Amino acid sequence: MTRDQVDSPPPQCPLCGRPIPPEAPQSLHHLVPRLKGGKHGPTVLLHQICHNEIHATLTEAELARDYATIAALRGHPRLARFIRWVAKRPPTFHSRTPGARRKR
Repeated sequence: MTRDQVDSPPPQCPLCGRPIPPEAPQSLHHLVPRLKGGKHGPTVLLHQICHNEIHATLTEAELARDYATIAALRGHPRLARFIRWVAKRPPTFHSRTPGARRKR
């Protein structure tokens, strides 16, 4: 690990705004789903719990059509409730995504 990596702050989750320390479960989210034309499109690093909630809430068609930006995702009512809830948790917090999965 270089000195810059030690001194630099961890990246911030664009969905919930919490830092993403190296030990936190995390993953890349394609803003446009790969199967909907986003294979080589932009990705964002998210907490795994935030990524899980996005995919539990929205279909790939909805993501591609209406929620291909962080601002749009943050504006979705269920995701906005989730963000308020998870923002009170530590950056390394992870749990199963509760509730029924969205209908496919």
